[in-house]
Amino acid sequence: MPKYVFNPITLTYEEVHETPSRRRPLRIAVAVITGAALCFLYFWLYTSVLGLDLPKTARLKREADGWRAKMALAERRLSLYETTLEGIEGRNGDVYRSIYGLTELPKGPGSSPFSDGSRYTWLDEMQAPEKVKETMKKLDDLTWRAYVQSGALDEVYATSLNAGDMVSHIPAVPPCLPDKNTFRLSSPFGYRDDPIYGGTRLHEGQDIGSVTGNPVYATGDGVIEKVEFKFTGYGNQILINHGFGYETRYAHLSRIDVAEGMKVKRGDLIGAVGSTGKSTSPHLHYEVLYRGEHTNPMQYMDPDMSIEDYKAMIESRKEANTPKPANINERLRERKR
Repeated sequence: MPKYVFNPITLTYEEVHETPSRRRPLRIAVAVITGAALCFLYFWLYTSVLGLDLPKTARLKREADGWRAKMALAERRLSLYETTLEGIEGRNGDVYRSIYGLTELPKGPGSSPFSDGSRYTWLDEMQAPEKVKETMKKLDDLTWRAYVQSGALDEVYATSLNAGDMVSHIPAVPPCLPDKNTFRLSSPFGYRDDPIYGGTRLHEGQDIGSVTGNPVYATGDGVIEKVEFKFTGYGNQILINHGFGYETRYAHLSRIDVAEGMKVKRGDLIGAVGSTGKSTSPHLHYEVLYRGEHTNPMQYMDPDMSIEDYKAMIESRKEANTPKPANINERLRERKR
């Protein structure tokens, strides 16, 4: 738009043509730089000199402090839960499962399948703090251990319902009639010189010298877990699972009178003494295993047990295994015989 100026000489308004100033862009640049410097000076004084945070920074710090407090609270609770769980694991493993001879379970930190850390690679990809990763691992570990203990305690409860039968299941009598004429304790449990291969080896059972064909009886209630006929090693053998962590093995038998899966009770006839397998003379190799470990069979039997008591036990089992007459007439005929 043209600019007009009054001329007092000609008493008229004359149009004035202005030439753009070359200094104007310079003034603008100086004004911008000055403004930026003032802003920088303000922020420097606000943050560095006065030690104050910008509003957004202060808000983020407050949120971070809140999350740190929540993480610390979660850590304390997880530590409390872990202490409680360790007590349950201890009582279950060292007391309950030990009493009933149940298999020992892994316990403590590191027993879960998540301990290797491969489950948490996504946290590394997110560059999450190490504290978050540790908390996640601890939470999963506690969850798994609690699940294992829950199932284990259910097993203890189911076993405890039959605890009254435990006494009859523990192998507690000699496997043969303790008659000194046919019963002789020979090679004991422990390290000895191998009679065939030489060298010192652990003898994992008790040898009972006897005559071929001498009856062998179950030393406790249980289930026939394995029947094996071999020409080497144990030869013809029987393995009975008595429950409550106990198993017994009867080896070098000349005859086996039971089959796998059969239920037997203390005093039932299961076979006869022989000399099969790795044997130099007729004898019974008798083992007692507790929770998979070989133990000294002499801790579970009295070789001086009364012959009369032993025979009474055998007769009681014979009567129990003898089929009863179907009616009263058959019973009367059975008595007359």
